[in-house]
Amino acid sequence: MPRASYERQVWPLAYMKAQNGVFLSTLTMACPFLRDVVDEEALVLRRAFRRERVFRDWLDPLAFPDDHLYERYRFSADGIRYLCRMLGPRLKHRTARSHALSVEQMVCVALRFFASGAFLYSVGCRTAEQGQICRTIRSVCLAIKALADVFISFPGHRRLCDIKEEFHRIAGFPNVIGALDCTHIRIKAPSGAHEADFVNRKFFHSINVQMVCNADCVISNVVAKWLGSVHDSRIFRASEIYQCLSQGEFSGVLLGDRGYGCQPFLLTPFTDPCQDQGQS
Repeated sequence: MPRASYERQVWPLAYMKAQNGVFLSTLTMACPFLRDVVDEEALVLRRAFRRERVFRDWLDPLAFPDDHLYERYRFSADGIRYLCRMLGPRLKHRTARSHALSVEQMVCVALRFFASGAFLYSVGCRTAEQGQICRTIRSVCLAIKALADVFISFPGHRRLCDIKEEFHRIAGFPNVIGALDCTHIRIKAPSGAHEADFVNRKFFHSINVQMVCNADCVISNVVAKWLGSVHDSRIFRASEIYQCLSQGEFSGVLLGDRGYGCQPFLLTPFTDPCQDQGQS
């Protein structure tokens, strides 16, 4: 090959390699996102874009942001602090022996169990064993139960006329002081001779819980002691609220579904409504 044609082919390639080397070296010096940076301005930019590491105390469940707390406990930090102040006198240990959990940890362990419904080993913290978690959840449940009458009161904490007015705003239905229904809370199959009594009409083990709520869906009455096989109407007839309404202690009516019998203080829908019946 002639020397002139060889130089025309080789020198452009060498020139391009040299140019690329200069470009790469310049890029290495100036780009702040590469691993080895030489340029001072690039180092300044790297420090500006670097995310500061935050070391939180994992023993303190309230050291995390609210979005993490909502996802894990369904409460914000202020809500958890309110529960701790309310339940603290009933939960606080007298001493810190045997690595006793704090009130905040006990409340968060129980809230985690309530929010997820998972097994105990998946809701415990790093310093507690499964037996301690079980005792903690029980203690929190008993503390909440002791304060149930403070928050659950029929017909509610507001005036009766205000409760009726709130129901009237929804669909124009007058003289209503509450909505009644039952729900099945699934449980594990209990052992013993009465295991079949807990099986409901949907063929799983449960406890049939009766609740009454106001127009804002705030619970005003709860009965949670009946087996899953017991009918809703029987639970209502045996409840204290039935006795109070039948004796005329409250001026108003409840609204229920077709599972209940129509009473002067309990209104249920028509079985097969038509236009003529509605007008009459």
